[in-house]
Amino acid sequence: MATYRFLIVIEKAKHNYAAYVPDLPGCVTTGKTLDEIRHNIQEAISLHLEGMLRHGEIIPQPQTSAEYTDVSILNSVA
Repeated sequence: MATYRFLIVIEKAKHNYAAYVPDLPGCVTTGKTLDEIRHNIQEAISLHLEGMLRHGEIIPQPQTSAEYTDVSILNSVA
């Protein structure tokens, strides 16, 4: 069994959460809570990778990374 590690992006929507995997185009899911979205995206990734393998596609090496940066804005209230 191979193990893969992919970056996931989780976004808060008005009534739920959405998540996607930048290195796996089309691999997306939604959920009502953070726990649900974390579970759903793991399941979505597994199904996505299994489908790729069934179709003879090569699983890509993760290329995406993420960082935060601080930006100061004069006269703003944070």
